[in-house]
Amino acid sequence: MMDTTFKLIAILLYFAAMLAIGFYASRKNNDLDDYMLAGRKLPPFVAALSAGASDMSGWLLLGLPGAVFASGLVEAWIAVGLTIGAWLNWKFIAPRLRSYTEVARNSITIPSFLENRFRDRTHVLRIVAGGIVLVYFTFYVSSGMVAGGKFFESSFDSTYLVGMLLVAGVTIVYTLFGGFLGASLTDVVQGLLMLAALLAVPVVAIISLGGWGEMVDLIGSADAGMDEDTNRLSFLANATWVGVISALAWGLGYFGQPHIIVRFMALRSSKDAVAGRRIGVAWMAICAFGAIMTALVGIAYVQASPGITLDDPETVFLVLAQILFHPLVAGLVLAAVLAAVMSTISSQLIVCSSALVEDLYKLFGRKASVRSELWLGRGSVVLVAIIAILIALDPEASVLDLVSFAWAGFGASFGPVVILALFWKKFNAWGSLSSLVVGAVIVFWWGNMPDEAWGGIFEMYEIVPGFVLAAIVGIIVSLATHRPEAAKTAEISAEFDEAVAVSKGKKFVASQP
Repeated sequence: MMDTTFKLIAILLYFAAMLAIGFYASRKNNDLDDYMLAGRKLPPFVAALSAGASDMSGWLLLGLPGAVFASGLVEAWIAVGLTIGAWLNWKFIAPRLRSYTEVARNSITIPSFLENRFRDRTHVLRIVAGGIVLVYFTFYVSSGMVAGGKFFESSFDSTYLVGMLLVAGVTIVYTLFGGFLGASLTDVVQGLLMLAALLAVPVVAIISLGGWGEMVDLIGSADAGMDEDTNRLSFLANATWVGVISALAWGLGYFGQPHIIVRFMALRSSKDAVAGRRIGVAWMAICAFGAIMTALVGIAYVQASPGITLDDPETVFLVLAQILFHPLVAGLVLAAVLAAVMSTISSQLIVCSSALVEDLYKLFGRKASVRSELWLGRGSVVLVAIIAILIALDPEASVLDLVSFAWAGFGASFGPVVILALFWKKFNAWGSLSSLVVGAVIVFWWGNMPDEAWGGIFEMYEIVPGFVLAAIVGIIVSLATHRPEAAKTAEISAEFDEAVAVSKGKKFVASQP
């Protein structure tokens, strides 16, 4: 009973801190632009940790350790792919997107950027993009709520439903009032908490097991992910080429995640992307390494202690934290799981809110006062959260499965579109629309096919065919519909050149006709 009390005190302190930050940020929200993008004033440290924390979600402390615990180091290829993808995203997408979204009529959402970038007066592109955001993010938000339910069920002997609703409720409240700034500031605290926890758990566990050698021997006796010839830990043990490619392909998803790339849009300037990249990728690499090590020490601990059983591999981090630390410290470590979960939920709710208000409601000529727009944004947060809660009522849902499906949906639909829109002048509205639809549809269809169908081809992660086909279709359609003589094309081309110049810190000088 005393142990539970200590852990509850730690969790309640964490909840109180998040709510306090949310209410503080609410005082900075004067209009919808502040609520959705924090006035484009995020320093690189905040943007980097916010992007990382909102990206990693519950899969970092639950899904990834659980996958490595169950299947060995072969699952760690996901972390490798993500780290590479994050570096490329910060290096190439961040500076160009920051400058282009401001140059393109100060766009504050990805759908509005695409409409402004291509001068799409039909609004079809913006509606389709906003719809894809809402559909896939609803599944993504649900994954966080599932993780929250599992957290309380495993750590406090609570019911799954109570835990899920508690996490959802606190996150909704601080997001409701704090908006984008509140989500970003809480992300910083949550990111630091996740980093500390993912370093502390494996280090303390290895020491308690007797050192690295003892841990490796225990893993070897468990026959978990060891190379049969060398009897050493191996990234290729039990690996297939399809599995490795699928895992690495997670990195493709970065280019199309609205809740991540919106942080690039909120930077103070495109120059801040350099510092953001260094901070963000370093944080991510350390956290991913800590998550993998948590799984490995978990395998060793279970092998050394037959009395320890894990009914759900995704709870390995939770179980180790409670075994290794004093209840109060364990509560703070466990709060890192909530940090991972809640940081992602809050960021995704803001993006969904912007899709509903900025990309759909206002699109149809709806006029509202500044105060009314703020409350429309907040109401949209509640609406999406309720739908996500209904999906998350199933306690059997896998965190990693839900995340992988949503990640692929965004990566395949928005990824090629964002890249081509930023780096190819001839890319146009028809190509963008075609690419969005093909990517979203392929992922949805492929992800729901049985793996064994058509000779096992569907074992490939759906982001691979979705991304490739979406990019090919976007290029072909754009080339087929490109009209170089059109006045609109010249205007778009000039804006493209301006965005490129601004992203490099240069002054743009328009060419004379």
